[in-house]
Amino acid sequence: MSSVPRLKFSLILGAGAALLCAPAAQAQQRPVSSAPSPHLSKPERGALAALQGALASRDYAAAAGALSAAQGAARSDDARYYTALLQFQLARETGNAALQASAVEALIASGRLPQTDLGALYGLQGTTALSTRDRARADAAYTRALELAPSPELALTLAQLKMDGRKNADAVALIDRAIALQKARGQPVPESWYRRGVDLALSTSLAPQALRLSRDWVAAYPSPENWRDVILVYRDAAKPDPASLVDALRLQRLAKSLGGERDYLDAAQNFTAAGLPGESRSVLDEGVSTKMVDTGKAAFKAAIVAATRNAVAARTRLPGLRAAGTLEAGDQLLSFGDYAAAADAYRAALQKGMADANIVNTHLGIALALAGRRPEADAAFGAVGGARADLAALWRVWLAQRG
Repeated sequence: MSSVPRLKFSLILGAGAALLCAPAAQAQQRPVSSAPSPHLSKPERGALAALQGALASRDYAAAAGALSAAQGAARSDDARYYTALLQFQLARETGNAALQASAVEALIASGRLPQTDLGALYGLQGTTALSTRDRARADAAYTRALELAPSPELALTLAQLKMDGRKNADAVALIDRAIALQKARGQPVPESWYRRGVDLALSTSLAPQALRLSRDWVAAYPSPENWRDVILVYRDAAKPDPASLVDALRLQRLAKSLGGERDYLDAAQNFTAAGLPGESRSVLDEGVSTKMVDTGKAAFKAAIVAATRNAVAARTRLPGLRAAGTLEAGDQLLSFGDYAAAADAYRAALQKGMADANIVNTHLGIALALAGRRPEADAAFGAVGGARADLAALWRVWLAQRG
């Protein structure tokens, strides 16, 4: 992963060079003279000017000697600060990691740099510590860098460090932070960030984080394959009751993410167990038409025969159910595709207050969504709370993708 933001010291070094090379009165006439004039003794100024001159001519051997002389001559805080700046320049231009690490320490200690540059210095400090396998120091440095100059790259670098230290909960939070920072930039979030966050949250039993990250993932990358994965995340993380699982399978089917014969059989069996033969038969018919279901296999042949028989019996009850105004009536009407009548039944059930409002509102949202009444469906899903809130939120993501 890319880690530390680049330092932007060119202006700082340029301003420092101008001030070092000229007497104070002359420096005040330069464009950079808005910076405070350093308080340097004559020996300090001469030693720093020699170092700067060697750097300007790219005579790095001479610069190394001049650096030692400047360090020896430095008595004031100003002299030590400007020596560290020029040391940093020498280290960067010669690729001297040890010299750079020393300069970074001195510059941080000076307390004179703006927040963004200071954050980048802490990032460099973290990289140096990591190269020497000092993970505790690297962690502290990267954490400080993220506080001062937050970036998604830095958040991901720190997340990796947390993962290496088996601090997975912290890593999930940092991946979440990286996603938020990337969005704040107005840039798309790579799909791999969502995947990594979801996998890590699941492996650490962080169900709320896994559910939220998976929802954001499929909102950004709504492929059938991703919808299937996200429904599986919901099943693993939320551990839904049978009725909620049926509603999740409905969503999986609508997202065209039933991935093969096992998915179709699983959905049909769950619809059958819920007493919804109309839906069981229709999902099996869909599997046959998409060539996902082999009617020659005994399990599917038996499932189709049973679903057909039960659906015929259930259909005879539909006319009476339209006037019942109960949750059960709405569920049967929904199962057979009579979405408008199902919505009416659910609204009547809400008025009577005899069924769990979160279940009724979930099913009302589904019926309204399938009837093409999207604003009303969204409002119904928005009214769902409790254990079904995550499922309703997933339905709202799918609804928003209908255009």
